[in-house]
Amino acid sequence: MRNGFTDLSKDGEALSAVLSRMGLIAPGQPFEAETLTGGVSSTVLKISSAGRVFCLKQALPKLKVAKDWRVPVDRVFGEIDWLTTVSSIEPEAVPAVCGVDRDSRCFAMEFLPEEAYPNWKSLLMRGRVDAGFAAAVCAALGLIHARTAADPVLAGRFATDANFYAIRLEPYLAETARNHPRLAPRILEVLERTRTTKLVLVHGDVSPKNILVGRKGPVFLDAECAWYGDPAFDLAFCLNHLLLKAVHNPAAAPSLLAAFAASAAAYLDHVGWEPRDRFEERAAALLPCLMLARVDGKSPVEYLADAGRALVRTLAVAMIDRRPIALDQIAAFVRKEMTS
Repeated sequence: MRNGFTDLSKDGEALSAVLSRMGLIAPGQPFEAETLTGGVSSTVLKISSAGRVFCLKQALPKLKVAKDWRVPVDRVFGEIDWLTTVSSIEPEAVPAVCGVDRDSRCFAMEFLPEEAYPNWKSLLMRGRVDAGFAAAVCAALGLIHARTAADPVLAGRFATDANFYAIRLEPYLAETARNHPRLAPRILEVLERTRTTKLVLVHGDVSPKNILVGRKGPVFLDAECAWYGDPAFDLAFCLNHLLLKAVHNPAAAPSLLAAFAASAAAYLDHVGWEPRDRFEERAAALLPCLMLARVDGKSPVEYLADAGRALVRTLAVAMIDRRPIALDQIAAFVRKEMTS
């Protein structure tokens, strides 16, 4: 234990006690634990015992990135609340929560095997781009936002401003502003507008690595950034990954830009909580800032080579300067620059 935190992946006795407290195993019942890879903010274990398989997730106090990035472990309770809230809107869009242990800041959820629920990022990285699925992701996201808009109860439950700032706004936007002094006024303007916009329940990490391709549509994972705030952040965050992968894999860029257009259109069909053009302008302002953050913020994407990072930087800086007000302007600019 360090500063009151016990890493369950390194303490089998503590893990056994937690599983027992959640009623998932009997006291002393044998089990197997396998660490699953892919995340930087949590430990995720696959637990097998007596023919039953499930996942256990525990938030880490220090994220597994090069820079010193520490965040409160109580964020796990926001994730649990997001999963249970969304299960009442779209039950197939989230894994079922099987148990919660407040003392160890962890929870258990159903295990979704990769052969039946492939990871969307893995497919995209292999050049397997399905614009229909991308649209389904953003349609589901738009539905969740629409169903949670103007809800004072949810706004109170997800008043996680400090957590969202620590996990998203500071490491992505504030850090990028520090690294780009000329652009800092604009980036910080976008940050402040995002911070103070409170409209819907936001996931906060709508990245392909956190989305599974389910039998009935997308399944969303890793909602530990959950916050009642600006829906533009979720859409821009997701669309940003399609642009980054287009830079990484130019051969797939036409398909990825088609997926970008389909995703944006599917999402915008759900925008009814505010004028569509007002929403889209915020998303278009956020997107290039987030794009730049994935090369010059605290959490750079791992798959871009030097040339790719340089191109992302060039594209993002140009778009921040141009101040687009519509998402199709961004797609058109990226397409033009990548084919010129």
